[in-house]
Amino acid sequence: MAAGSASEVEYHILVARDLGYIDTQIDAASNSQVIEIKRMLTALIKKLEADR
Repeated sequence: MAAGSASEVEYHILVARDLGYIDTQIDAASNSQVIEIKRMLTALIKKLEADR
């Protein structure tokens, strides 16, 4: 669920950039933060599944 929400945020950032609401600097910074969050979520999910 959380990973899907992170992907949705990533999409909305892309749309906001394409529509001119944010510039490429904000897009790049936000996108790299979303990617890092998705990596952390993936690691957490794998850890929790391994602990089962």
